[in-house]
Amino acid sequence: MEAWKQSKDLVKIVYQAIKIFPDEERYHLVSKIKRAATSVPSNLAEGNSRDTKKEKIRYVSIAYGSLMELYNHLIISVELEFLTEEQMNILKPKIFELSRA
Repeated sequence: MEAWKQSKDLVKIVYQAIKIFPDEERYHLVSKIKRAATSVPSNLAEGNSRDTKKEKIRYVSIAYGSLMELYNHLIISVELEFLTEEQMNILKPKIFELSRA
């Protein structure tokens, strides 16, 4: 599953990017970003294991929702100056590519 592979790669890049966040964000924005990022490949994997097409589609939809949640958290991170525009310029195309996979 190509989307699953891409989403796992995205998780690694996101984890690297958020290492520089302030300590006070560790239990708020950082945890939300990690949860949303890891939710994408997890839901794709779980959906792939389901028996019916309807169930598979449901999990792909959940994964897409988590991807958009991740994107929102990253936009906020740029606005709060925790992430740079350059970092976002690396992440954004990967997110959009994955959203079309």
